[in-house]
Amino acid sequence: MAQRLVVIGGDAAGMAAASQARRRRDRSDLEIVAFEQGHHTSYSACGIPYWISGMVADRDQLVARNPATFRDEFDIDVRLRHEVTAIDLDRREVVARDLDRGGEVRERFDDLVYAAGAVPTKPGWADTDMGGVFGVQTLDDAGALRDWLDGDPTPRRAVVVGGGYIGVEMAEALVQRGLSVTLVEKADQPMATVDPDMAALVATAMRGIGIDIRTGVGVTGLDQRDGRVSAVVTDDGPVPADVVVLGLGVRPNTALAEAAGLPVGSSGGIRVDRRMRVVGAPGVWAAGDCVESLHLVSRLPVHVPLGTHANKQGRVAGINLGGGYATFPGVIGTAVTKVCELEVGRTGLRERDATASGFEFVSVVAESTNRAGYYPGARPMTVKLIAERPSGRLLGAQIVGWSEAAKRIDTLAVALWNGMTVDEMTSLDLGYAPPYAPVWDPVLIAARKAVDALDRSRGQNEPVGGRG
Repeated sequence: MAQRLVVIGGDAAGMAAASQARRRRDRSDLEIVAFEQGHHTSYSACGIPYWISGMVADRDQLVARNPATFRDEFDIDVRLRHEVTAIDLDRREVVARDLDRGGEVRERFDDLVYAAGAVPTKPGWADTDMGGVFGVQTLDDAGALRDWLDGDPTPRRAVVVGGGYIGVEMAEALVQRGLSVTLVEKADQPMATVDPDMAALVATAMRGIGIDIRTGVGVTGLDQRDGRVSAVVTDDGPVPADVVVLGLGVRPNTALAEAAGLPVGSSGGIRVDRRMRVVGAPGVWAAGDCVESLHLVSRLPVHVPLGTHANKQGRVAGINLGGGYATFPGVIGTAVTKVCELEVGRTGLRERDATASGFEFVSVVAESTNRAGYYPGARPMTVKLIAERPSGRLLGAQIVGWSEAAKRIDTLAVALWNGMTVDEMTSLDLGYAPPYAPVWDPVLIAARKAVDALDRSRGQNEPVGGRG
């Protein structure tokens, strides 16, 4: 009798696990059933802002593999619009509700992959059915927002609540759609994923394309007129709105897992080992935005909901399920985004992370250009490095620049991954040509500046965490 693998979640992690397992075991040996609550499988949620803006013409372009492909080419029984409501580890079965036709199904499993992703952070005031209020977590969410933007009457004023990656990207997308956009953020800066000095550069660029940024402002409610949102109520007064987009972040979707007794770590994600096996639950695996990962710099558990990690973790789980051997070592927090034409990248620890982790460090900010200053199109680039004292080991990096910035963060991520010191980084053999870099690359300039700051701190006993 064939073994049975049940997968909860049909996006990146779940379907990567299912596909890898199938590549190693055929149907006579392993049956695979995948439950997905929405209408789509294996899609790029990160591409949603670009479909909303119109840069991507067709929503289907965001779908890497549709359910028919999984059924026909991978022999995976994909069941869309099925919400898993319970996991019974003793009976080795899951219970799911058919959202379209009604009724309940039960499926036994020998192995289970929990890849339920993350759910949006949603305060009480946002739990509403009034028209014009949208999250953008899934393609179905994005489709509802597109329909509203294309509807009658056409919205003119948008409010984005939350200044993280999705909030900033959606604010830009709505400007490109021709709306007047206000971004409301409770913290003192947008883009809390970088330090305040770097976030200030992002805010300046956003204001440059007409986005009204209101930081240090909390949202307390929503006003409506005839069932449609009319304003966002804040502690600084109402902000008129014809459409509201919620970008308040996400948290691991672990409700089912916790109800089944699966362990949840301090980050809020499911605890897994390096092979993506759930700790203390034989035959149960987890991957993607619902799990916690080890941060390889701080050595602390973290929740980092990114599609890059979800795909890798799903692949690792699937290889192991298929009889192979693979591990996921951890993360260093590398991420990039585009704001207007500004590119923003980060990897490793921010200053506050380094302080919280107990490191002594120096941080430096280096100003340079993306290419030789005399070459047409040369634009400013700001690189920030955080290095441990006294060793000089790189702890984190951030870049903000107008072009060729985002990919330079990958150079820094590789250096960080391999435990390089800023002194070692000054000798990196990086490519040079005037159209692509100055003769001293911005990464090298920043590394040299960090070495100088470390030398000064050694000589002057500079306070912990001081900037060079």
